[in-house]
Amino acid sequence: MSTDLSSGGPLQGPKADAAAQEDGTAELGVPRSRIVLASLMGTTIEFYDFYVYATAAVSVFPLIFFAAGDEGAALLASMATFGAAFVARPIGSVLFGHFGDRIGRKATLIGSLLTMGIATFIIGLLPTYFQIGLWAPALLTIMRFCQGLGLGGEWSGAALLATETAKDGKRAWAAMWPQLGAPIGFLLANGLFLVLTLAFNHDSTNPDMDGAFLTWVWRLPFLLSLVMVAVGLYVRLRLQETPVFQRAVDNDERVKAPLGEVFQKNWRELILGTFIMLATYVLFYLMTTWILSYSISSPEASGLGVPYADFLVLQLIGILFFAAFVPVSGWLADRFGRKPTLIVISTLLVLFGLTFGWWLSADSIGQGAGLNTPQMMLFLIVGMTLMGLTFGPMSAVLPELFPTNTRYTGSGIAYNVSSILGAALTPFVAQWLVLNYSVAHVGYYLSFASVLTLISLIIAPETKTKSLDTVRGLDA
Repeated sequence: MSTDLSSGGPLQGPKADAAAQEDGTAELGVPRSRIVLASLMGTTIEFYDFYVYATAAVSVFPLIFFAAGDEGAALLASMATFGAAFVARPIGSVLFGHFGDRIGRKATLIGSLLTMGIATFIIGLLPTYFQIGLWAPALLTIMRFCQGLGLGGEWSGAALLATETAKDGKRAWAAMWPQLGAPIGFLLANGLFLVLTLAFNHDSTNPDMDGAFLTWVWRLPFLLSLVMVAVGLYVRLRLQETPVFQRAVDNDERVKAPLGEVFQKNWRELILGTFIMLATYVLFYLMTTWILSYSISSPEASGLGVPYADFLVLQLIGILFFAAFVPVSGWLADRFGRKPTLIVISTLLVLFGLTFGWWLSADSIGQGAGLNTPQMMLFLIVGMTLMGLTFGPMSAVLPELFPTNTRYTGSGIAYNVSSILGAALTPFVAQWLVLNYSVAHVGYYLSFASVLTLISLIIAPETKTKSLDTVRGLDA
């Protein structure tokens, strides 16, 4: 209820109606600021959990969860485990999508948050390979799979919470709030790892296997996620259902089997959405997970041999540009449309991929103490700026492709199948390309994915003015 601060009481009559119409509470039932906070905070927690694992997969897990041996092979094994979550994500999108389209967005978002948070907490309690042998990587993979299930249901729910409550003409701007959770989660996860690394003098180039960091300190970021989950639950429990979904319920438009419905009637949207998201995913995991492993790996493992803490400072600065350009892309997508904005950005991604050899080869950028730090910093800034521009509109574009009664399932499947093609394989393939060819071929991989995204964008319709109150697909 709107409140008159000058009198200390609730607004009455036309004045109250005007205030409610202005801030959207008349239809939404809750302040719009609470919706923004719930969509932003939930994805921040989810991505924090995901990045904590990604960082540990590069700097910690190869040392304590896999058998001692070749450094490059251990890193590849850790990356393969990292990819297990991406296999789970489409399953999570089907599972949570079913309930999201059947019983509502709010309850499903709470379930996805709990799944992700509990799995992350348990990882912080796991014994290592040196304590229980092969059971350690097996349990780690299972918990990673559970993380993927949770994230598979989280993103689409948060995107729908934002888009289905947005003002007319402002959907891309509203939808960029959950997207901001990605860079914020990254900053929290990796910032915490950086603080712990410096506080306990952990040296990634010469790790102390008996030191505090590899013994117990690495567990703290995983265990602390439980506190963040508790806060996120408090915010989400105070939400109401989105008005778009409530109208679908009132009009008896829900379907019994959203999965079957989306494959039968919206298969075209599934394919387009998957490939529209492809280049974004490839860029994302090249600029976060792979570049970290490439930079801190020793020259003998075809890396640059940069100390972990030194490189992470550069990466955290780059992430600030990622966060800054997410709202810029939301504004551009509302102003000029989804297609024109993303076509220009995807073209820039093709060109950026073609320059990797110049940016990152050891001959060009140096190694270890001889690293050309300004060049690496500029590479990260350019890549993260493009990341913010391409990632920002996606939580508007994918939901807009699907009708209300299958929107949770459809947008979630497209987003998460793309995660298998564009993210699960990317760190592994990039590492393999560096070991067998050159770092330039990693850029060609990005350019190829960006061309596929460009083709999909050209084929796809413009959805800027499409009504979300529809039970049809692209032709609605």
